[in-house]
Amino acid sequence: MAAGAPGRRRIAAGLRRFAEFALAMMLAVMFLAFVAQIVFRYLLNFPIGWTSELTVIMWLWMVLWGAAFVVTEAEEIRFDLIYGGAGPRARRAMAIVTAVAVLVLYGMSLPAVVDYVTFMKVQSTAYLKIRFDWLYSIYGIFAVVTIIRQLWIGYQAIWGKGATGEVDVTKITSGV
Repeated sequence: MAAGAPGRRRIAAGLRRFAEFALAMMLAVMFLAFVAQIVFRYLLNFPIGWTSELTVIMWLWMVLWGAAFVVTEAEEIRFDLIYGGAGPRARRAMAIVTAVAVLVLYGMSLPAVVDYVTFMKVQSTAYLKIRFDWLYSIYGIFAVVTIIRQLWIGYQAIWGKGATGEVDVTKITSGV
């Protein structure tokens, strides 16, 4: 084991806790905005629009932030019936093919994503006046993190280090 491995693990665990905390705070903001919307609309008879806008923004950021930084490879959705029924070599091949496909598709789309996100600085949201380039920047972050993750998953699969062992269909993450 390398001398710096425990330090790297501690840093990685801290970053993961931060990502989970940020996701939980986004959920709390979304929930509070939703409750405020109900209170203002139905109890005070004074509909407000910023709560709907904030709820949608938080949902967008939660989904992409969570997919990029919180959901692990084992928790990702797969065709478990096919993947679980295949042998280790076939699962390894599936991991490599999937990684290459995602790398090609996301890699080809990344320049257009960056162009679109930077172009959107000309518009802002109706109520909160958040520039759309800031709002949509999470997709660029998600795309880059997904590319990095797939590079790692593909590397591990090529060298036989990935999680291609037996699939336990009784685990909650299975989806079968």
